Amino acid sequence: MKQILQDMSRGTTYLADAPSPSARAGHLLIASRVSLISTGTERMLVDFGRSSLITKARKQPERVKMVIDKARTDGLMTTIDAVRSKLNEPLPLGYCHVGVVEAVGANCSGFAVGDRVASNGPHADIVSVPKNLCAKIPDAVSDEQAAFTVVASIGLQGIRLAAPTLGEAVVVVGVGLIGLLTVQLLIAHGCRVLAIDLDDAKLALAAGFGAEICNPGKGEDPVAAGTAFSRGYGVDAVIITASTSSSDPISQAARMSRKRGRIIMVGVTGMELNRADFYEKELSFQVSCSYGPGRYDSNYELQGNDYPFGLVRWTEQRNFEAVLDMMASGRLDVSALITSRIDFEEAPKAYDLITSDKSALGVLLTYRPQETAELTRRNIRLTTDAPAHVSGKPICGFIGAGNYAARVLIPAFKKGGAQLDTILTSGGTSGAIQARKVGFAEASTDAATVFGSDRINVVAIATRHDTHARFVIEALEAGKNVFVEKPLALTLEEVESVETTYTAAARTTPAPRLMIGFNRRFAPHVMKMKSLLDTVREPKSFIMTMNVGAIPPDHWTQELAVGGGRIIGEACHYVDLMRFLAGAPIVHVSARRMGDAPGVAITEDKAVITLGFADGSFGTINYFANGAKDFPKERIEAFCAGRVLQLDNFRKLTGYGWKDFSKMGGWSQDKGQDACAAAFLAAIEKGLPSPIPATEIFEVARMTIAAADELRNQI
Repeated sequence: MKQILQDMSRGTTYLADAPSPSARAGHLLIASRVSLISTGTERMLVDFGRSSLITKARKQPERVKMVIDKARTDGLMTTIDAVRSKLNEPLPLGYCHVGVVEAVGANCSGFAVGDRVASNGPHADIVSVPKNLCAKIPDAVSDEQAAFTVVASIGLQGIRLAAPTLGEAVVVVGVGLIGLLTVQLLIAHGCRVLAIDLDDAKLALAAGFGAEICNPGKGEDPVAAGTAFSRGYGVDAVIITASTSSSDPISQAARMSRKRGRIIMVGVTGMELNRADFYEKELSFQVSCSYGPGRYDSNYELQGNDYPFGLVRWTEQRNFEAVLDMMASGRLDVSALITSRIDFEEAPKAYDLITSDKSALGVLLTYRPQETAELTRRNIRLTTDAPAHVSGKPICGFIGAGNYAARVLIPAFKKGGAQLDTILTSGGTSGAIQARKVGFAEASTDAATVFGSDRINVVAIATRHDTHARFVIEALEAGKNVFVEKPLALTLEEVESVETTYTAAARTTPAPRLMIGFNRRFAPHVMKMKSLLDTVREPKSFIMTMNVGAIPPDHWTQELAVGGGRIIGEACHYVDLMRFLAGAPIVHVSARRMGDAPGVAITEDKAVITLGFADGSFGTINYFANGAKDFPKERIEAFCAGRVLQLDNFRKLTGYGWKDFSKMGGWSQDKGQDACAAAFLAAIEKGLPSPIPATEIFEVARMTIAAADELRNQI
């Protein structure tokens, strides 16, 4: 497939070739016919990408603060690397899409192959979209009309929040694409509408739809116009669809409103509110969230769980359907809003148009019919020079191209000397981006490309946690060496299945290696700690503190069935690290979490885990999501034989009481990711055992799950 991407670092907009996504459960695979460029949102993104680094920083002051905080705790070089990596991630553009269903994933009742649908899919010749973000198009609505469905739903949601009644006086501030659609929907609702904008051409369209108009750019006073329009009473509601850094639209909206009027923010403006304006009139102010209820709710959008019709009448999908019904009845006419039609293959020209011509409204991208086989091609070969299979040489297939894989793991494998053969992702685009960036020979969305390859002898797994055990088993059964990001598995049953598969694979020749991404034991400061602690024969005491910071309760890592929770998904790092430094098997584990409390949705990520070891050593892992951001994220302390070692954030190791050691610093933070990958790859090439014994991998997995289970069963 081909998809439009925006380079946020250099500002270029381009078409990228990528493997087609698969028809996943809960998703529709849709062949594109038309998509609409949202001139407001997408122009803003393109302008942002083309701006200088300083301008980017000025536009996002909250991000600058985050960068400064990270530099204080993680170091300047680590922070610079993270910022550069983020800016180098191209952004898919588009969210107003029309096409024909090519394939229907499981659990998508109500849709069939051949249905015409409107969706929030991106600009690409084939897209995979969750079912609740799709709506069937009535026969009376053309593809071009339906392309306006999603952007019209943004205006419709603003109207629903304003809750106008027949005959009310409503002002629309900013009559770009969303504003003009909002004007029409309000008039169809039986409202009187005043449109305010600085562009005469757009105001003329609003007047043609039946609105009265006001142009402040010509010296007209919007407050006076609103007062006159409301016959002196003050307007009933103001819907702001403008985009400006000024707070004038809100201030003017407040002054033209009647007592207890409603102001709805759909666009983006300054937010400096005058308390007196709102207080004296008891005005209501609300920010509208995109297309309606369900937006940004992963349970609704990604998992496909609809809200009960009787309790949530208008979800985002039902808003789509309402807009399409308005089009079918002729009460919403978008024909006058179409200003350009551009072939999808010429898409970069469309973005030059919307950035140079501010009057552009509805810019449509049209897609040429393609053969199904070409459209749904799931493998993209990026080079004709396939790596030659050399016995023992690591030739790698990567599964997953998320932030950690792209920023850390893939570069570490490349530095370690792996030949990067194939990268496998579910959506295709992220894999193709990484393939071109670092030199993979092939990008794919078909797992058989990796597991069935005769060339590939190493599979690296960096996907969501619920897939780890399954992919590890499949790779081992295919005779591949396996590197899996933590955790190994989410349940004891999965651990047993992986261990059974590994034991069987270990009897083959050559036996595949199993490695997990417990990189911290390979960090240079930790290796120094290990060398010092190994000189002490008596038991050690450890205190390890992870000041991990809070993440939202609905983040996928908090979902027990998907992420396993943060103890299994992240604290496992420190269970392994303590096991490594103690150098003895874990014989006891206990855990205690914060007690249940009102307003604290997740308590498992505020916990203490205590480990006991066969040699008498013991230690405590403090895993806290409720600490300050400017406190070090990770601190390791070891006490033994009248001596102490303290490691702060993998940047500074200090020794107390050691005869020949006092401290060890470093220019930047090093958590051992590069060394971890290099050790695994070297073991393959030299025919050595895996750097972390499999017995320790399974031991740590079981102990971590036991700790998590104890926390969840705590009274």
